[in-house]
Amino acid sequence: MSDNAPLTYDLLDRSRLTPMMVQYLEQKEKCLDAILMFRLGDFYEMFFDDAITASKVLDLALTGRDCGQDRRAPMCGVPHHAAQSYMQKLVSQGYKVAICDQMEDPAVAKGIVKRSITRIITPGTVLDSLSLDEKKNNYLMSIYRVGMQYGVAITDITTGDIEATQLIIGNTHANLLNLISRYLPSEIICNTDFSNSTIYNLIENQFSVTATARPESHFSADYSDRLNPLYSEMKRESDERHLIWSAAGALLKYVEETQQSNVTYLKPIRLFKINDSMELDVQTRTNLELTQTIRSKAKKGSLLWSIDRTSTAMGGRLLRKWLDCPLISVNQISGRLDAVEEAKEAFIYRQELMETLSGISDLERISSKASLASVTPRDLISLRNALRKLPFINSAASRFSKGIFREANDHFDDLKDICALLEVSISEDAPITLSDGGIIREGYSDEADRLREAAGNAKGFILKLESDERERTGIKNLKIGYNRVFGYYIELSKGNMSMAPENYIRKQTLANAERYITDELKKMEDTILGAQQRLVVLEYELFCKIRDTIAAHSWRIYSTADSIAVFDVVVSLAELAEREQYVRPIVDESEELIIEAGRHPVVEKTLPTGEFVSNDTLMNAEDRRIMILTGPNMAGKSTYMRQVSLIVLLAQMGSYVPAKYARIGIVDRIYTRIGASDDISSGQSTFMVEMNEVSTILRNATRRSLLLLDEIGRGTSTFDGLSIAWSILEFISSPTVMFARTIFATHYHELNMLNNQIDGIFLSHVDVEEKDGTVVFLHKIADGGTDDSYGIEVAKLAGVPGDVIKRARVILKELEKTKKLRGAPIGSDDNGAVGEELFSRPMPGQIEISIDRPQFKKADAIRQELSSLDISHMTPLESMNMLYALISQAKSDETAD
Repeated sequence: MSDNAPLTYDLLDRSRLTPMMVQYLEQKEKCLDAILMFRLGDFYEMFFDDAITASKVLDLALTGRDCGQDRRAPMCGVPHHAAQSYMQKLVSQGYKVAICDQMEDPAVAKGIVKRSITRIITPGTVLDSLSLDEKKNNYLMSIYRVGMQYGVAITDITTGDIEATQLIIGNTHANLLNLISRYLPSEIICNTDFSNSTIYNLIENQFSVTATARPESHFSADYSDRLNPLYSEMKRESDERHLIWSAAGALLKYVEETQQSNVTYLKPIRLFKINDSMELDVQTRTNLELTQTIRSKAKKGSLLWSIDRTSTAMGGRLLRKWLDCPLISVNQISGRLDAVEEAKEAFIYRQELMETLSGISDLERISSKASLASVTPRDLISLRNALRKLPFINSAASRFSKGIFREANDHFDDLKDICALLEVSISEDAPITLSDGGIIREGYSDEADRLREAAGNAKGFILKLESDERERTGIKNLKIGYNRVFGYYIELSKGNMSMAPENYIRKQTLANAERYITDELKKMEDTILGAQQRLVVLEYELFCKIRDTIAAHSWRIYSTADSIAVFDVVVSLAELAEREQYVRPIVDESEELIIEAGRHPVVEKTLPTGEFVSNDTLMNAEDRRIMILTGPNMAGKSTYMRQVSLIVLLAQMGSYVPAKYARIGIVDRIYTRIGASDDISSGQSTFMVEMNEVSTILRNATRRSLLLLDEIGRGTSTFDGLSIAWSILEFISSPTVMFARTIFATHYHELNMLNNQIDGIFLSHVDVEEKDGTVVFLHKIADGGTDDSYGIEVAKLAGVPGDVIKRARVILKELEKTKKLRGAPIGSDDNGAVGEELFSRPMPGQIEISIDRPQFKKADAIRQELSSLDISHMTPLESMNMLYALISQAKSDETAD
């Protein structure tokens, strides 16, 4: 190897390392998968492989340091006061960062300063508020895989939220992907069984998430007992949830490792099932652009962007949760809608509550930082300012009592004692860091006041001494100065050196002056500097006690934060409803879907006021169940389909909806098949991707689902595509199989005849107006089918060359005339038409299918599950979990029947 090659770990001769480098390697070996930032004086330094990596990522100069080897150790560093931004840049690139701090004062340390890792920063454990989206949770997910069963636990350590579930029946692979798309975690930890599975790489690529395999021993159900007795109690009551507790145990162990402390502040764990709320798969969340757009992945242009009027970080995060997880319980939905209605009808009170919420800092994240000992003095000032407003919030919110307002008011705590503590303890001008002093307010501690007075009077002491020395020596330009090397000194010019008294001790010679010290000056220096140093230490100790007091009451702060979030979301939705003329939907157990003058909440916002064309939707329980929607491209079919689903979703999250009237029978799942593209990474064509999505829909949708299917079958030959689309419609419309509410947009006009053959199917089309040989899209949905897609007109509008448009019209006329394409060129003399017929396409309304319509049977889910099991590869625990799940499903099916 070249002598100029960088010195890396694998080339070290450890017997020759310097003592400091030995200390560095001892800490590095505790976190081999992280970049170690090693505190040396005023810098965090990185060495060897870490330095090489960090210098490239952070664009730092790569230098070297003697380390006892023949070559210097690669090194780069950043100032400690600016290290946070560098750490965040590394984490944002997917790296872990371990922070190794000095654990004692270098001025009093004997030998090498003791150092230790104080925290490990990973994408899922970032605490710095400047690095996080305040209105979005930063989730860390734990996945524990046994066979094809999963335990999943999720936490946001900045807010204290922790949730868990297990996937042991059905298509657990797809359900796991859907969960990940719901939470969009920043980081995933998993057991080795999961990291060796095919889904592991798929998740890393599809969701751009950092995933790390952890030892199997970390996934212990017993580990959660030590962290919180509540977990142990719940576990004893539900032994069949072994997968949940294993995932939760590993999650909490990982959090403790990264925070280097015991974690006991998390909220009570929430256990849930994936069917507790409306199920939305990955494709549906993507197609509907709920929280981010498809192309830019930005919030702007998404449904969340169009409805978010929240004032606080807590409210912003709660609104996103409601949107990500719509309800399926009529009572719960009504509780939210009742509150929104009350706020909407009380304009003055609503404005008052919105005003009190404005400017409230993030109580959840400040409380969590206090519990993790990473809160700053400025954070506590923000907390205090927020707590000052709580009595006003309480008063304004108490005027509302309907729906979820009632519970939020009941759990509201004004935290007067915490506010009082911060009022008397933290200085108004407290700094960001803890090392500079000035944290504690005057009057809080007698000892701190005494030391502050001694340190604060230093200037007066020095000025008096300087005046006395000038008078005693007769030297008019004598002055007393200070530097960090020599401390305080007396400075005389060269011309006055002969007048220096005998008690002056020469300390330093300059070009034009001499510096001296005296016994009196040194004693004064010891008093002044000693007082300042003791004050900084005392203030830090007092701050830690205040911080720990706040941490001990974190559960109270969380409770109030939860109430504030509810207030914020409800009044923001009420404000949205009034400003945008939304209406309260009727949500019930019927199977109807009736929308009068519905509008797309995002598209409407991007258009000038009044330009959006509203549309009706009428789907009842029987005869108008499945809409076949025809019309030209660019006319608004896809917008209409998305519009219907977004109105349903808004209604079930507890919001008013953009319409004049809406009645929504509970929808348990929304499935979309809108648009498609090749999946190059998996080698799948557009048609294959489409069929995979359709397969998922047909296997999992229920009678209560809402299906949005756009141009099914377009990726293959005409007759293949038409046959598939026809068959799918027959399957969906079978009352014994599905009979789900469906909007089926298509250019296969032959499907219009199904209106007369299959109960529940009805026809709609997008109106167009023909003027002077051109087409005007009216964007209006009307009853009845159409047999014209106006494809040539759309091509013309898109700017296709005129010659192509002209030729297309010739071909179209010939096809309409002859209904067949022959071997000779279209439009040529009949004498030139020789050869056999290559293609013949019947016109709409002329297809006659003699095959009888098949009679579908409802699939037996339990039989399907049993037939797919491989008992020889299942553990006893996995078998027990599966049996329990099948029994539960059988009981559920009996109840449903």
